[in-house]
Amino acid sequence: MTDITENTSNSLSSVPMMEEEDFASLLQEREEEESKIKEGAIVQGTVIAVTKDKVIVDIKFKSEGHIDVREFTSLDGEVQVAPGAVVDVLVEMLEDGEGSCRLSKEKADKLKVWEDISKACEEDQVVEGSIVARVKGGLSVDIGVKAFLPGSQVDLRPVRNLDKLIGLTYKFKVIKFNKKRNNIVLSRRALLEEERATLKKDTLDRLKEGELMDGVIKNITDYGAFVDLGGIDGLLHITDMSWGRINHPSERFKVGDEIKVKVLKFDANTERVSLGLKQITEDPWTQAAGKYPPNTRISGRVVSLTDYGAFIEIEEGIEGLVHISEMSWTKRIKHPSKVVNVGDIVEAVVLDLDVDNRRISLGMKQVEANPWSLLREKYPLYSRIVGNVRNITDFGIFVGIEDGIDGLVHISDISWTHRVKHPSEIFELGQEVEAVVTNIDEDNQRFSLSIKELTSDPWEERIPERYRPGSIWPGTVKKLTDFGAFVELEKGIEGLVHVSEISDDHIKNPRDVLEDGQDVAVKVISLDPDKRQIGLSIRSADDDTSSYMMEAQGQEASTNLGAQLSALLKTGGDEGDAQEQGEASESSDS
Repeated sequence: MTDITENTSNSLSSVPMMEEEDFASLLQEREEEESKIKEGAIVQGTVIAVTKDKVIVDIKFKSEGHIDVREFTSLDGEVQVAPGAVVDVLVEMLEDGEGSCRLSKEKADKLKVWEDISKACEEDQVVEGSIVARVKGGLSVDIGVKAFLPGSQVDLRPVRNLDKLIGLTYKFKVIKFNKKRNNIVLSRRALLEEERATLKKDTLDRLKEGELMDGVIKNITDYGAFVDLGGIDGLLHITDMSWGRINHPSERFKVGDEIKVKVLKFDANTERVSLGLKQITEDPWTQAAGKYPPNTRISGRVVSLTDYGAFIEIEEGIEGLVHISEMSWTKRIKHPSKVVNVGDIVEAVVLDLDVDNRRISLGMKQVEANPWSLLREKYPLYSRIVGNVRNITDFGIFVGIEDGIDGLVHISDISWTHRVKHPSEIFELGQEVEAVVTNIDEDNQRFSLSIKELTSDPWEERIPERYRPGSIWPGTVKKLTDFGAFVELEKGIEGLVHVSEISDDHIKNPRDVLEDGQDVAVKVISLDPDKRQIGLSIRSADDDTSSYMMEAQGQEASTNLGAQLSALLKTGGDEGDAQEQGEASESSDS
């Protein structure tokens, strides 16, 4: 250590001409400076040497001060001080056991921080610090010393995730200070409120309806987004975000996004502001009539599905509906999801446009040729087709023609003569059938078939020729009614025996003398091919049989005639046939 007296002596010897009074003045000045240096005081010193363990600092005291080199060492072990550096230090002890002055830079820094914080608190100034940890009730902030930031003072609105703020640097206000207890409480909210108040005044001066303003998305809800215009918030409703469809505001925005909005409405009394984004651009429907006339082919994205169709976004703000009936020419679609999904890009044709009601009707099937328009060429009238039964109903059967196209065989077109109660009596699903094309209705998409047309109508030639009036035939009672009995002559061919034609006696109820399934002989008394009706008579058939028997002579002739009549009832015939058979019998007997 170098004593101040020795230094002074050397100075005097090197400057022999110095006067005594100058030395006395210098000595007095040095003593005054030393008298100011006291334990616990913060003084300024100059680093004169750095050793392995110590940093030696001259604080203009009779002895130099020592500081542990650790106080100048960074976390990676690098000493961050060099000779000549001027530093503030705390005098811990003027003279220790070794005669050295013990100093501390760390303690000096902390005391300075406390002084700065105390001054900031008294003068309502701002301090800066970094958030270093999450603690109970809030956050720990490093402002030179540890300070507490309550959760309620972090922001203007409650912050749900405080952990995301760790490592960030902000400015704060000191709202509570107690050096004895090492207690410092900060507030960022107070600072933001002051800034917001200043911004609000400026914003209110500029705010008016129709004005375009810059803002920042502050909060997002299901119904819209709150935009910070600068000290005052405005609501951007979901319906005013876009001319197009938005399911949720988060599809378009996130907190912190900067946007330009238009002031739609401003109430100065309540300070409520309604904002619009889509109003900055032109309504796309104003140009729709010129861009999308009927028969225009468009491409769009499926944005929504309903039971009755799919909504297609042609452009932002313009959607068209493809009704379920306009999705396919041939397929019977139960739900649009069987054809398209939300997000699909599809092509369609504009069918109708209603600008006033903002509606566009679209068709997807019109993109392709209508297969029904080609059917007449492929299947001319009365051409024969072969197909499988795809469906059976009460009124007929559907036969597969092509993929998605079925032909209907109505129950009345199954047979000329057979009365079909239900098609399932004759057909089953998947059964192969042959039919004749009878009609193709392109507009209503109906394809008519007939099975009975495969053969000629027996009522045109065969039945009138076979069942001539006057002929007698065997038959079976199939149905009894109050007005008569229906008698089957052959499968599918029936005639009516009116109640007056059952017997010569007066019959009130046919059921009194006839029963279902009974075999009878009937005479054809009328036939109308156009109406497909045959009039029969049991009474006349009985009268003819009696007259034949009265004309017969003898027991044997009667027996022969009985046999002839029996044969007639089995095979069917007319009066001429019976008479010829009787004459032949008489000739044989002779």
